[in-house]
Amino acid sequence: MELKTTSPKLNRSLIRGLEILRCFKPGVDLLGNGEIAERTTLPPSTVSRLTQTLVLSGFLEHSEQHSAYRLAPTVLSLGHAYKMGSQELKLVEPLMRKASEKYKLNVGLAVADRMEMVYLESIRYTKNVALRRVVAGQRVPIERTSLGMAWITTLEPDKRRQFIAEIKRQQLKNWIAIEKEIHAAIESMSRNRYCVASWLPEICAISTTLTLLNGQKASLNFSTPSDSNLNTVLENYTPHLLELKDMIESAFQSTLKVT
Repeated sequence: MELKTTSPKLNRSLIRGLEILRCFKPGVDLLGNGEIAERTTLPPSTVSRLTQTLVLSGFLEHSEQHSAYRLAPTVLSLGHAYKMGSQELKLVEPLMRKASEKYKLNVGLAVADRMEMVYLESIRYTKNVALRRVVAGQRVPIERTSLGMAWITTLEPDKRRQFIAEIKRQQLKNWIAIEKEIHAAIESMSRNRYCVASWLPEICAISTTLTLLNGQKASLNFSTPSDSNLNTVLENYTPHLLELKDMIESAFQSTLKVT
């Protein structure tokens, strides 16, 4: 989906090029110009020009065998540069790791990007190989995860209603049940400062929200195999999740005072 903007301060070609890069996600290795045009709704001629530019600039590679494009290593280096340069992650990672080891849980921190949550950090305690693949940079749905539903509660009421309406327009399966879960999460966050979800059959999670150094809202979660009794998980670990949230925000405040 192309961003619609009329601001003279924005470079439309750059925005369109970034939209092309957004098309590449886990499980989407190679894309031809036609597929990119369909995903971005950009004219084929524009896509062809921009993919060639992205190849020349080192952000895409062209496969002559498949007549398609894949992401180039430059993209990976940007993610690494972000992680190494993030003051927040330097503060957060040790606290998350300590909590993961102490409580034998997975701990995640994520921010919203359009209709998905993106992990900034993920400490995996689980022995399940499939679940250990949740890493920084991975995306999960906002509307089905405790991370996403917690983040939705940070929106102002009007913006929240608009956002939920946008989710509804995606015509998701089981939307009635999803919407009910979202509103239950909103109520839980208001009353208890956390919400719960069991998005995947193998795992359940509890999440809360916190504010990053730049003022951006993020979600923090604990997750555990769903064969654990959910009520026991909440009773035993919710106080520790909220304690971790307070510790992280306290570390942020100390940093702001120093700077």
